[in-house]
Amino acid sequence: MGSVANIPFSVSMCVYKKDHPEHFKQALESVMNQTRKPDEIILVVDGPISNSLDDVIKRFETESSLKVIRLPHNVGHGNARRIGLDNCTYELVALMDADDICLPDRFEKQIRCFEQHDQISIVGGQILEFIDNESNIVGMREVPLHDDEIKRYLKKRCPFNQMTVMFKLSEVQRAGGYRDWYQNEDYYLWIRMYQGGAEFMNLEDPLVLVRVGREMYDRRGGWKYFQSEALLQKLMLNQGIIGIRTFAVNLGVRFILQVLLPNKLRGYVFKRFARKKVFHHNSGSVLHG
Repeated sequence: MGSVANIPFSVSMCVYKKDHPEHFKQALESVMNQTRKPDEIILVVDGPISNSLDDVIKRFETESSLKVIRLPHNVGHGNARRIGLDNCTYELVALMDADDICLPDRFEKQIRCFEQHDQISIVGGQILEFIDNESNIVGMREVPLHDDEIKRYLKKRCPFNQMTVMFKLSEVQRAGGYRDWYQNEDYYLWIRMYQGGAEFMNLEDPLVLVRVGREMYDRRGGWKYFQSEALLQKLMLNQGIIGIRTFAVNLGVRFILQVLLPNKLRGYVFKRFARKKVFHHNSGSVLHG
């Protein structure tokens, strides 16, 4: 691949009608105000959007790095992601969501990681979760750091925080790219990259601040969401990635969390058992227990 220090990179984002204009503005600002700025930002507008969201786009369209692709109809997250990647110019691509906030040195840290580990296909990181404003940090979703740990973790849960990843586009395309899979397009992609022998890494540092609230737990529950995850588990079973015991345990845990538990209790379980509690955060340190 050569020296990544001399290779530009793309950022791929999607926005659709339900995104919040102010949150979207903050997300774009956080991408553009990086210590290592992207060479292009590919923004897919997934169907018709509000005037308020469109005003945000028009405010930033004067930036030469922003390239906007407007779709006449909503095509869904996985398809919109695929269209975004198809329009990226560069081999290194970072993903970003329309309502989160990149920490200022996110891309610099990831580029440095590719410089030092040329064999890596994808580099993600940790996320800090906040409610209402970014100073109100309520939790941290930690994912494993090293290739072998990540691949073990993949057999139970999604091993990357999607909004933090930067990857080699050729490796993603070799695995078939993004495909539609309800609420689990990213997990499905990581599974296929795993099958193709990709090498994974996560940084120990938080890279993105992520908004959370009741609606997050709504999205992670319900019969349709459970069916989506159950089909992924069945895929891994059929492909020999997991055995029948792991399949049964994974399905049982998901059925309890996603179908049996009400949203309020599901939220408590996620915060209590699937997150680190953060006591203090600033740009230089995170203390958690």
